[in-house]
Amino acid sequence: MQLTKPAHEHTSLTLEVANPPAARTDMGGVRPTDVEPPSHVDRMLHALMGHYTQGISPNSLALAWTDWMLHLAQSPGKWQRLAQKAWDKDLRWFDYALRSAADPNAEPCIDPLPQDRRFRSEAWQRWPYNLIQQAFLLNQQWWHNATTGIDGVTKHHEQVVSFVARQLLDLVSPVNFVATNPEVSAAIVREHGANLVRGACNLMEDLSLRARGLPPEGAEAYRPGIEVAVTPGEVVYRNDLIELIQYAPATPSVHAEPVLIVPAWIMKYYIMDLSPHNSLVRYLVSHGHTVFMISWHNPTAGDRDLGLDDYLHEGVMRAFDTLRERMPGKKVNAVGYCLGGTLLSIAAAAYEHDQRAYLNSITLLAAQTDFSEAGELMLFIDESQVAWLEDLMWQQGYLDNRQMAGAFRLLRSNDLVWSVAVSHYLLGEPAPMSDLMAWNADTTRMPYRMHSDYLRKLFLNNDLFSGRYRVNGRPIALSDVHVPVFAVSTMTDHVAPWRSVYKVHLMSHCDVNFVLASGGHNAGIISEPGRAGRRYYTALHKRGDRYTDPDKWIERADEKAGSWWPEWLAWLDRVSPAGMVPAQPVTGSLGPAPGRYVLER
Repeated sequence: MQLTKPAHEHTSLTLEVANPPAARTDMGGVRPTDVEPPSHVDRMLHALMGHYTQGISPNSLALAWTDWMLHLAQSPGKWQRLAQKAWDKDLRWFDYALRSAADPNAEPCIDPLPQDRRFRSEAWQRWPYNLIQQAFLLNQQWWHNATTGIDGVTKHHEQVVSFVARQLLDLVSPVNFVATNPEVSAAIVREHGANLVRGACNLMEDLSLRARGLPPEGAEAYRPGIEVAVTPGEVVYRNDLIELIQYAPATPSVHAEPVLIVPAWIMKYYIMDLSPHNSLVRYLVSHGHTVFMISWHNPTAGDRDLGLDDYLHEGVMRAFDTLRERMPGKKVNAVGYCLGGTLLSIAAAAYEHDQRAYLNSITLLAAQTDFSEAGELMLFIDESQVAWLEDLMWQQGYLDNRQMAGAFRLLRSNDLVWSVAVSHYLLGEPAPMSDLMAWNADTTRMPYRMHSDYLRKLFLNNDLFSGRYRVNGRPIALSDVHVPVFAVSTMTDHVAPWRSVYKVHLMSHCDVNFVLASGGHNAGIISEPGRAGRRYYTALHKRGDRYTDPDKWIERADEKAGSWWPEWLAWLDRVSPAGMVPAQPVTGSLGPAPGRYVLER
């Protein structure tokens, strides 16, 4: 599918001609038009190599390693401290070995990090496995000292080198080998090796499914429109980029202000409408809200030239236009999840810039507006890495989500890679499957131009938060947004770290109700009432209040048990003044939910 270029692009082009690039020069007097574009031969080579490196730039890694190694080579004081630390750790390990020989319950010389669950079982506390895991943890700590704290190394390169060192150490962790993992050894004795036979079968099955491009075993039990994404609704609008779903009312009267949900285009929309018991859409509808949902088209190589502006104008803004046609005079409670929240923030700032009062409130779920401190994901974002990804996308027309998923798995390799491999292939246990895991395996693609725009304008240059992002040729500012904001982040989010999401408080002309929920990027958002072990912190920052840093905020915020969903519903009631109106059936259907686009492969 290929979108016809909308009118806004012609406007932008006209504005650019009025101030042509050739008229501008940089500090060296070189015009941008004098810079030669990359050679097609070079781009083809990089794309070919990118297929084998999962899109990770070896040049970026080499630059980081060189920066670290050159500065380390010129730091004899650091060598001395590292040698001393190595000697001290050896002595601590020998002392523990002697103490544990006399007392099996001897206090260890080092404890794992709080998030490291690899050595928690009782089997790892028995000889000789206690000595093995203690030696590994001491070695891990030494390498952290060796890769950090070297004067002159750029912060980004230090983080990359430290991250790579952790990945290599995790690769050789004693957990991953039969001879050094007491749980695997015990299973072999107990089952006479049957666990390894099952593990080999599991490995062959997984390789076969991956080679055929099929989802993991068990995902077939969670089909959109049958087991998941089953909240009744109708597709009421469709173009080449989106389908807009309106869900059927479930109560006799509904809130006058509709809710529009903008999910991320990096994923299928139905994370917001999973199984009936944990569907956020069903929860909203059952509490009297009229809910609309954007379902993004899964792009192909033919959509390579769709840009971020297309996703803004033909996606989010087109959905707003449709709502105004269907519900004239009604302001919208807009909700954005992940990248969808970032795009919604851009649309909101553009509307405020043009003084168009379309919005009643904004809810941002695990969505960043400032990308200057976007967590460990920034390890994969620098000029070399972005250029490498651009060449890969240029060659194939899009970025496959599976190519990007490798980076996300590396951020939590212990939980998402090695523990799964040990359980599935060494212990021979069946791979767990749930609606959330099946949804996560239902991957999508991203067009070449759009993802390049996103990486450069938002991640690399942080144009949105810096006031440089342009819509229809004019810069927009998030400080123009004045409607109430409800922002949710999660405590263990590796994609949108909560301290980065917290910077929404710097949108100074609006009230911000911030919630920090337990869980990760997905499970912390899909956190239905009644789910055990859930808690959250919340506090209201009113327009005009002094800024509070995140550490002070969490000290002062109210801690509450349970799901944050009821807190959000109560907030929606407070900021929606129009009251209740009789529910109306959905009209103008183009087909039942979940529509066609969610089924695209």
